[in-house]
Amino acid sequence: MEPQCRPLLATLHEIPDPRHARGRRHPLAAILALMCAAMLCGYRSYSAIADWGRCYGQQLARALGFTHAKTPCAATLHHVLRKLNGPLVEAALGAWAESVLTALPPVAGELEAMAIDGKTLRGSRKQGAPAVHLLSALSQRLGLTLWQQAVADKTNEIPVLEEMLRELVVEGRVITVDALLTQRAIAERIVQGGGEYVMIVKGNQPQLHQDIHLVFQEAPALAEPIAAAETVDSGHGRIEHRRLTVSAALLGYSDWPGLGQVFQLERCVTLKKGGEQRHEVVYGVTSLGPDRATPACLLHAVRQHWQIENKVHWVRDVTFDEDRSQVRCGSIPQVMAAFRNTAIGLMRRVGEVNIAAACRRFAAQPWAALALIGIIPEN
Repeated sequence: MEPQCRPLLATLHEIPDPRHARGRRHPLAAILALMCAAMLCGYRSYSAIADWGRCYGQQLARALGFTHAKTPCAATLHHVLRKLNGPLVEAALGAWAESVLTALPPVAGELEAMAIDGKTLRGSRKQGAPAVHLLSALSQRLGLTLWQQAVADKTNEIPVLEEMLRELVVEGRVITVDALLTQRAIAERIVQGGGEYVMIVKGNQPQLHQDIHLVFQEAPALAEPIAAAETVDSGHGRIEHRRLTVSAALLGYSDWPGLGQVFQLERCVTLKKGGEQRHEVVYGVTSLGPDRATPACLLHAVRQHWQIENKVHWVRDVTFDEDRSQVRCGSIPQVMAAFRNTAIGLMRRVGEVNIAAACRRFAAQPWAALALIGIIPEN
């Protein structure tokens, strides 16, 4: 029997309400539950969410936790959302995702990997909203966003990630990042926290990049063994061949923090129509030694890293139309993004692959959406 996970509704009750007690008409937890349920049904903006809440009558409103017959209007949602403390909301939702991840551990021998990447809320940025670039950490295994933090204007992701690593559970987990975040300080903090890393290396680390390049250029002359794994996938009008080769030749030579192996990833894409080919070679480092991670494990981790782009950021843009959202007041951009992450994570958690199709099913069965956040309908 699968372990019972903490319902999201319990977490929503713990988010601090910034409103004065005298002016509260609707409970905050009910408002946030309304947002989650409506987003599960595919509703995108706070005005659309307000309309959704008024479509199903008093029974659904009562189940969500409202004490009045009507759910809040768009102006009320705007007023409440703009006053919320974005980082506190993110922390609460991240703690819920972490509790689910802990309750559902990986099978023996499987790496527990987290992908970290950033995304800009383009529509809100055009409207002048502050701190609209968000750095997120995603569980590769369950598709849950474990943490999200705003990157202040006129800064970059690197110091924000260093701060995030103080809050995230790193011990026993593998952190995957792209080349921008491949930094000594970040690698060192991950290792000191008891975690492991898989990092892509490009021109921002010129010496390390050159050293890895030489390892694989001179591979036939090295005494160190070299191992490889490869995959071939066919779909979307193309054939994609990936080959990842690893080496421990830089151990004792490079002073990169926690270095266990270096790798070369070759990608060859052949278009089925016309036969055009594209070839790419990228390099990387990992703290995982050969006894901890085979080439096949590393290839899987590198491929799965892009889930954060393909299965979360892309879905937020396409299914939830995030890049066209122009909300800009207070915490609204960050809070809306956080709840989109949570809605996507809830659906991934129950095995949904096509989020747009899942939203349509929930829209036809709104009580199923409520059940997913922990609301049991009255008999």
